[in-house]
Amino acid sequence: MLRSRKLLLTGIALFVPALAAGLFFGQKHLLEEGPAYPPKVMKHANELQERILSFDSHINVPIDYGTPGFEADKDSGTQFDLPKAARGRLSGAALTVFAWPELWNGPNAPHRPTPAFLPEAQKEQETRYRIITGIARDFPNQAAIAYTPEDFKRLAGEGKFAIVISMLNAYPLGNDINRLDHWAARGMRIFGFSYVANNDWADSSRPMPFYNDTPDALGGLSDIGRQAVGRLNELGVVIDVSQMSRKAVEEVTRLTRAPVIASHSAVRGLVDIDRNLSDQELKAIKDTGGVVQVVAFPTYLKPLTQKTRERLNELRAQHGLQPLENLNQALMPADPVIAIWPEQKFGEYAGALYGILEEEPKATLRDYVDAIDYTVKKVGIDHVGISSDFNDGGGVIGWDNAGEARNLTAELITRGYSDQDIAKLWGGNFLRVWGEVQRLGTVATHP
Repeated sequence: MLRSRKLLLTGIALFVPALAAGLFFGQKHLLEEGPAYPPKVMKHANELQERILSFDSHINVPIDYGTPGFEADKDSGTQFDLPKAARGRLSGAALTVFAWPELWNGPNAPHRPTPAFLPEAQKEQETRYRIITGIARDFPNQAAIAYTPEDFKRLAGEGKFAIVISMLNAYPLGNDINRLDHWAARGMRIFGFSYVANNDWADSSRPMPFYNDTPDALGGLSDIGRQAVGRLNELGVVIDVSQMSRKAVEEVTRLTRAPVIASHSAVRGLVDIDRNLSDQELKAIKDTGGVVQVVAFPTYLKPLTQKTRERLNELRAQHGLQPLENLNQALMPADPVIAIWPEQKFGEYAGALYGILEEEPKATLRDYVDAIDYTVKKVGIDHVGISSDFNDGGGVIGWDNAGEARNLTAELITRGYSDQDIAKLWGGNFLRVWGEVQRLGTVATHP
């Protein structure tokens, strides 16, 4: 049976039938030549990577992770596995219990929301949780779950990969805030409210017209979303504001009494899309004492080429749309009129759009560190971290899998960052925030 190509250029879990039978987006770049650094720089990077605690704050595990060809304990066909992490000397990562309604499944796909969407998303959530905890269970000499910053440091000292369990998207939780307690008791230590499309808890930075979404439908957070901020603080769970609308980010940062993070976000100052963080949002996160974990997602790091824009405008004309008004329309089916489109027309347009975006020249490691430089200049070295979004569309030429982490360290060295600053970026800042969040929590959540 042919494996479907999962196009995640904007993070929407769309299985495009016209592009079936390929590999995950980004994998075709694994063998591309990365940056070449002088031997002295690479020696420094290698030695530093051996000493520091390095943490990637957002890695996805596909639903078929662990099947032949995609094993955790083999150098396999995914951007993250334990051998690659060991080769790159990555100390640990947040592996994400992620779920989103799969609108491409079923005989009438693509289709708008049905009553089956919620249980399907909950099943996906459970499946990913079993995959993540199974890595620690099946390979106890190589990996374990970290429930506290102290666990993380201890496991790194033992030579084990430290797994931090995160959750992305409140949608599968329905309207039950008690599910936060349930998941915290199961080891969840980072919680992100939003993904593509608004949910009952918060507005997304990428509302989805196909679901009849409108921007800022809630004006930020709903009542349950506001309650969740307080409960997450009590549970000692790190709040993640990536993917949230600007108003939602502002509301979370105003309500929280603990630092927050953006686990996988880039900056609007370099690429002007709503998914990226504005300078005001960067400051709001900093003001909580939090950290912006800059993400290595190619289309969030550099503007689209003129050739790609022209091809997208040709596609839009074919579907009766006006020329591009902004990059939000370029990176996902974001035009309001899509709310009234027939499902077949939406499927044809989405498939063609992502096919064009897949051919966009990929961002490089230098593009990625440009985004780190920008964020450091805006909020300071103590409030910036690192994330890849591997297996979910992330990865740049030069850092396209966990085994290439040393290249990122080398690039930071060439930019003039000190060893101490690189240690902060690679994990020190996040561990500080995590420790403060747990210190302020009032509920014991250790399994």
